[in-house]
Amino acid sequence: MTITHNLGFPRIGAKRELKFSLENFWKGQEAAESLLTTGRELRQRHWRQQSVLDRVPVGDFSLYDQVLDMSMTLGHVPERAARLGGSELDTYFRVARGRSAGDSNGVAAGEMTKWFDTNYHYIVPEFTADTDFELNPERLLTQLEEAKAASVRAKPVIIGPVTYLSLGKAKDDSDPLQLLERLLPAYSALLDQLVAAGADWVQIDEPVLVTDLDERWQDALRTAYATLGQSTARLLLTTYFGRLGDNLPLACELPVAGLHLDTTQSRVEADDAIARLPDDRVLSLGVVDGRNIWKADLGDRLDWLEPLHHRLGDRLWLAPSCSLLHVPVDVTNERKLDPEIRSWLSFALQKLEELRVLARALNEGRESVGTELAENAQAIDSRRQSDRVRQPSVRDAVANITPALGQRQSPYAERAKKQSAFLKLPDYPTTTIGSFPQTKDIRQTRLKFRKGELDEGTYLNLMRENIAYAVTEQEKLGLDVLVHGEAERNDMVEYFGEQLDGYAFSQFGWVQSYGSRCVKPPILYGDITRPRAMTVDWIRYAQSLTRQPLKGMLTGPVTILNWSFVRDDQPRSDTCYQIALAIREEVLDLEKAGVRIIQIDEAALREGLPLRRSDWQTYLDWAVTAFRIAANGVQDETQIHTHMCYSEFNDIIESIADMDADVITIETSRSDMELLDAFDHFQYPNEIGPGVYDIHSPNTPSEDHIVELMAKAAERIPRERLWINPDCGLKTRQWEEVRPALANMVNAAKQLRQD
Repeated sequence: MTITHNLGFPRIGAKRELKFSLENFWKGQEAAESLLTTGRELRQRHWRQQSVLDRVPVGDFSLYDQVLDMSMTLGHVPERAARLGGSELDTYFRVARGRSAGDSNGVAAGEMTKWFDTNYHYIVPEFTADTDFELNPERLLTQLEEAKAASVRAKPVIIGPVTYLSLGKAKDDSDPLQLLERLLPAYSALLDQLVAAGADWVQIDEPVLVTDLDERWQDALRTAYATLGQSTARLLLTTYFGRLGDNLPLACELPVAGLHLDTTQSRVEADDAIARLPDDRVLSLGVVDGRNIWKADLGDRLDWLEPLHHRLGDRLWLAPSCSLLHVPVDVTNERKLDPEIRSWLSFALQKLEELRVLARALNEGRESVGTELAENAQAIDSRRQSDRVRQPSVRDAVANITPALGQRQSPYAERAKKQSAFLKLPDYPTTTIGSFPQTKDIRQTRLKFRKGELDEGTYLNLMRENIAYAVTEQEKLGLDVLVHGEAERNDMVEYFGEQLDGYAFSQFGWVQSYGSRCVKPPILYGDITRPRAMTVDWIRYAQSLTRQPLKGMLTGPVTILNWSFVRDDQPRSDTCYQIALAIREEVLDLEKAGVRIIQIDEAALREGLPLRRSDWQTYLDWAVTAFRIAANGVQDETQIHTHMCYSEFNDIIESIADMDADVITIETSRSDMELLDAFDHFQYPNEIGPGVYDIHSPNTPSEDHIVELMAKAAERIPRERLWINPDCGLKTRQWEEVRPALANMVNAAKQLRQD
C-alpha cells in the first residue's frame, strides 16, 4: 500500500490566529499562557485537518521560526539573550526580535535571512569556535505527547545537523563544520528520546543536499549519518526545493530508512534513486507542489506513478514537494474569488486531498476515485483552454523587446552630476524605504472602502490626510528625501497586482513571511497589462505638500514575480518581462508628472536565485534585464533608486551593479555591515544606502550606533556616494517607535557631515 504523509503545515492559522496572539503578547495585552494555548489549539486543529494522511508531521509548528526552534532544542542561544534571565519564551523572542514582552531594554536580534529560495525568513544560528550544544528537547517531546493523546499518527520533524550548520554563520574566523563532532551527540540523544516517547519514523530535513556541496560538506553528511543511522528511529531523509543532481549518489548511500525527493523539480531522479537505493529503503516522492497553488494534473501524475508503484509497492510514499508552510490553508474559503479561477487552485487542504486521491488510485485502481479524477481533469482542461490567460498583444510586446529598452541615456558618472545639480542634496542624505506605520485607522479606512461602507470621495480625503501627516512628520524630523508613506497600499505586491490585468486575489490566502508577518500573494494567472496609472495621483498630491524632493515608490518586476503565486504554464522570464513593460509605463508617467526620484524595489531579487550556481547566470541575466527595462527609459536627471532586504548579496554584487540603479538601499543592520565585505574586492560604482535601522525589531538604534555603522561603510565607499536609511519599510512599526529612531538617524547624518 502506498503511504501518504506531509512534510509540514501552515502554522499561522486560517484566520491568522497565531499572528494576533503573538502581537497581543508582545504588546503585553495577552499572557504567555494564552499564547501557548493558542499554539496548542492550532496544532490540534491542524492535526485533525491532516487526518486524511497516513502520517502527520509533529514539530513543524513554531511560534516564530523553525530554525530558531532547532537552535533552542540544541541549547544553542546567543549569550546576550540568555543572560537577561526570565523564561525560555523570553529568551526565544529576544533572539527572534530583540526583546520579549515586558522587556524595558532590548538586545541585538538574531540576523534574519531567506530560507533557501523562498520568501520565508529564518533566524540565523550564530557560531564561534567555542560554541557548545546542550540538548533541550521539551518543545518537541511536548508536541509529540499532545499528538499521541490525540491519536495522531505522528512523524516528528527536525532540521538535520549538516543543514543546520550550513544555515548558520561564524562570528569569528572559525569553521562551522568543525562543530559537527560536538553537535552529533545532541542529535543522537534527541533521536533516542523521540524513540522512547513513541516515535518510530523521524523526518530529518537536509535541504542542503539540493545545493552545491564540496567534498568537505559531502563528507560531513557521511560522518553525520554514520552516527545517526545507528539510532533505532527510522530516519526519513528529506530534501526539497530542487534536484539532488550530483548529490544523488550520496543521498542514496546514507544509512537511513527512507529518502524524500522533490519530483516537481525533476522526475527523472526518481528512477535514478530507485536504481541506487537498497531494496529495504522507502522512497518518498514530492508529487504535488508545496510552493504554488495550481491544481496538480492527477491523470498525468498517475501515468507516471503507476509504473513506479508496480516496482516499489509499499516502499512508495507520496507527499507534497516540501512543507505546505508556503501556501494558504483552504481555497474553499475564497467565496469572492472568480469561480473559474478558483476551480484551478489548490491550497494546503486541497493538496492533501490530491495526495489521498493519488494513493487510493494506486492502491485500489483509478475507478475507485473516478469522480475525483474527472473533476480534476475538467479543471486542468478549463485552465489550459481559457481565453483569459493569453493576450496576443502582450506576447508581441515581449517578443519585440530590444537591448535599447534597458539602457540609460548616459553612464552613471554623467547622470550623477546632473542629478546632484538638480536635487542639491547634502552629504549623507537621509531617506526612508517607502512605507510608514499602517495604523489601525488606516487599515480600517481601507477595509470600509472595500466593503462599500465609505464612498470614494471620503476614502480619498482620509488617505490624503494620512499622506499629509506622513509628509509633515518627515519634515519635522529633517529627512532630506521624503516619501508619501503608502497609506493607500495593503501590500507592496498585492497593491500593484490589483491594478494590473492578469491577476486574481484571495481574501484569506495568507502565508507566513516571518514571525507574525504574513503576506497574501496575488495569483498571477494570465498575461499582464497596465490599464491605467497606478501611483501617479498619490505621489503628485504628496509632492504638492512639500518643497523637499519626494520619491515615487514602485515595486519592481522581479519582486512582483517572486512574491506572487506565478503561473506555471510559461517560463518565469516571459512573465517577468510582461510585468517589466507594465512598470516601465508607470515609471515614465511618474517622470512626466514631475517626479525626479523614483524607487523601484527589488527586495526579492536574491531569493529567486537558483540553488545551483550553474543555473545562476541564466536567472540573473533575465532578472537584471527586466529591472533595466522597467527603470531605464527615464532622463538623466531622474534618479532611480532600488531597495533590497534580508538576503545574502555579496556573491551577486556584480549583477546588482549591472542593474545600474543610481542609488541602492540594502539591509546591513542585523548583519553588522557584513554586506560591505563585498566591496573589499569589488568597486561598486554607484550610490548606496546601507540600512542602519533594523525595522524588524522594536529596538531604537542609538545615534552612536548609526555613526559607527556608517563609519564602517565609509571605509569602503566614498562618503559622497553614501545615503543613510532604515533597512526596510516602516509599515509594521508604530509612530512612537519610528520617530525616535529616525531622529537618531538624522542626527547621526548631521554629526557625520560635521566630522
